[in-house]
Amino acid sequence: MSQATPTGRRQEKIGTVVSTAMRKTIVVEVSRRVPHPLYRKYVNRRKKFHAHDEEGRAHVGDVVRIVECRPLSKTKRWRLEEIVRQATRLGEADAPGGQAEAGASARPRQ
Repeated sequence: MSQATPTGRRQEKIGTVVSTAMRKTIVVEVSRRVPHPLYRKYVNRRKKFHAHDEEGRAHVGDVVRIVECRPLSKTKRWRLEEIVRQATRLGEADAPGGQAEAGASARPRQ
């Protein structure tokens, strides 16, 4: 009985990071399409999960894979496994000559 029993497969989900406001925590929104119980039309269902991001690698807009883990806090039961696709960052996509800043100030302030 002292041997550790093998655990089952942990659930994995792929979703989009919608918030990184907390330290070491990201909020991931997972979308899925399910048929309506009565009308059978496919509808989108969304759910948000809090996930542990130890190094702070994920940013808003990134598509990430999260896996189930032991409870880390009151709401956090998932951890970041990998970043599937990074979102484009405004600071990295700037063209030489300050093109991004000129576009931002083209609209007059009120």
